[in-house]
Amino acid sequence: MFENVISIKDFSRKDIEVILREAEKMEPIAAGMESSDILSGKMLGMMFYEPSTRTRLSFETAMKRLGGDVVGFADTGAISAAKGESLADTARMLAGYSDAIVIRHNLEGAARYVYDTVDVPVINAGDGSGQHPTQTLLDLYTMNRFFGSISDLRVALVGDLKYGRTVHSLAYALAAFGAAMSFVSPPELRMPDDIIHDLQGGGVEVNETKKLEDVIDDVDVLYVTRIQRERFPDPEEYSRIRGAYRIDRPMVEERDLIVMHPLPRVDEISPDVDSLPQAMYFRQAFYGVPVRMALLKMLIKN
Repeated sequence: MFENVISIKDFSRKDIEVILREAEKMEPIAAGMESSDILSGKMLGMMFYEPSTRTRLSFETAMKRLGGDVVGFADTGAISAAKGESLADTARMLAGYSDAIVIRHNLEGAARYVYDTVDVPVINAGDGSGQHPTQTLLDLYTMNRFFGSISDLRVALVGDLKYGRTVHSLAYALAAFGAAMSFVSPPELRMPDDIIHDLQGGGVEVNETKKLEDVIDDVDVLYVTRIQRERFPDPEEYSRIRGAYRIDRPMVEERDLIVMHPLPRVDEISPDVDSLPQAMYFRQAFYGVPVRMALLKMLIKN
């Protein structure tokens, strides 16, 4: 079994299935219907160099629902990094205070660097435009809970596929389950060539288009992402592409599919979709708690 969570590519399909089963057991605790103290006396270290709402709060909730506690930071201006302290030194310090570390960083590869530096389990909560493996696990959990299976699903990944780390991780995981994928994006934001090459090398058929109407009648899941202003080196390019896709009520209310989004959204999903049974993104956000509870139990308790 795994000892760290750095990249979804480090997980086999069997590993993922074990995590999803464990997460289902955690769901009543996550919802406050049951209680647990299996991580009583344990401490989770949080290193958040980038803004985060759902990921950070769901990790904190997960740890506390299991009887543990958290220590760390979400404002680099308030720690010694502002004085020039290195990532390695900060990680070593926090490892001395905690039983596992969760890190989010703006640089791709930062989580693996910390993993090579400390002697406690490390969880990647997003590294630049690289990977976001725990988001992928909760995405898979959402699909599995709704459909009962992942293998036969048809999933359209929509929006920013170039800079969106969530879709990078998710594409690899869906390929492991044999799900069919369509990539919908402006040409400037298409899925990176190395990921497409990896998928094709594994026998995955890649369907790319810039038109949502080309695929919307043939998918079970619309996985929508925002156009990420903070990842764009050129503000003018961002302004030109922003709003390329917008999911509204008439587009989905008569279709047999679900709409997912890693959040936060800006204007890519209209609020009038929220009340539809197809809207799964807030339930998806809740599922981050039982999934991260399962990971923490398996890494710290076991």
